[in-house]
Amino acid sequence: MEIFRLPYFFNGEILMKRVSVVVVLSSAMLGFLPGCTEALEETEMVAIENVPDSVMSVAEEKLPGVKFDTAWIEKDGEETFYEVRGKTADGKTRDIKVSPQGEVMEID
Repeated sequence: MEIFRLPYFFNGEILMKRVSVVVVLSSAMLGFLPGCTEALEETEMVAIENVPDSVMSVAEEKLPGVKFDTAWIEKDGEETFYEVRGKTADGKTRDIKVSPQGEVMEID
């Protein structure tokens, strides 16, 4: 007489197959990760004084009243961008990402 029966997904054979699939997929994903890091962008902090005037003038035009104090240069493959950060008079932090040619890529 059978009193208690485990659900089918607790069956040892099925459970081992599922664990094996998870292990294989996890191993495959870990194998791809080192190659993915090469495509990530490179970011370096720069002095606000070293940001090109074309970038600063666009930043000041798009975000008037922001006192910019921090900047980064981001290199993503062949493309280069500047991200400039500052604060408004009421203390809100604002960011803008601009190409060296003055094209706005993103405003936060």
